[in-house]
Amino acid sequence: MIVIFLRTLIIFITLVVILRLMGKRQIGEMQPFEFVVTLIIADLACIPMADVSIPLIYGVVSILALFLLHQLLSIFEQFGPTAKKILSGKPSIVIDKNGVNLTELRKNNLGIDDLIESMRASGYFSLDDLDYAIFESNGKLSPLENGEKNKEKSSLPLLVVDSFKAVKENLKILNCTLDELSSYLNKNGGKLSKTEVLTIDGNGRVYLKEKEQKYRILSFPLKEGVKW
Repeated sequence: MIVIFLRTLIIFITLVVILRLMGKRQIGEMQPFEFVVTLIIADLACIPMADVSIPLIYGVVSILALFLLHQLLSIFEQFGPTAKKILSGKPSIVIDKNGVNLTELRKNNLGIDDLIESMRASGYFSLDDLDYAIFESNGKLSPLENGEKNKEKSSLPLLVVDSFKAVKENLKILNCTLDELSSYLNKNGGKLSKTEVLTIDGNGRVYLKEKEQKYRILSFPLKEGVKW
């Protein structure tokens, strides 16, 4: 028991020292290669702590080797934009002046619901609250607020059309059929097959983004008794 305690203590101290040497970003917002290094270090640390048949020095050396690899990759990353792009990727502008950029979202294996969730975490609930939104290479969303943001919004927008497809459960909340939605889009010069994003809030305020078009703000006639 005492041996396992001492081995655990040595590994713990080694990990604390290594993570401190890696810098503050390593325990904050990590780049992809840093995340991989951290996962492997965690796995390597567990084995020699509990298994007394494995020499403790094996675990310490493995952790130190990963630290050296991390430092080498960090140096390589400083060689220029190309090297940084290879290791960590590049930021993606997922909202611009035209609205949601569905192509950039798909490049990052993200959906509109993922974008909306990240916006909510930053305190924004409507897609037109932002002039720009950038997903950084570490996965963090950097928002630039729309200077004309409507501060009187009091209802959470429902995602009604997601990537050219109607969200049926939200249509039920609106008490709206697919035909009624299609008819509404047609009256406003749009089509479901060309609609990338459509949200409607409790005041009937519509955010409509069609393919290769700038987003539009419209009004939707909510049926009596519909609220959420």
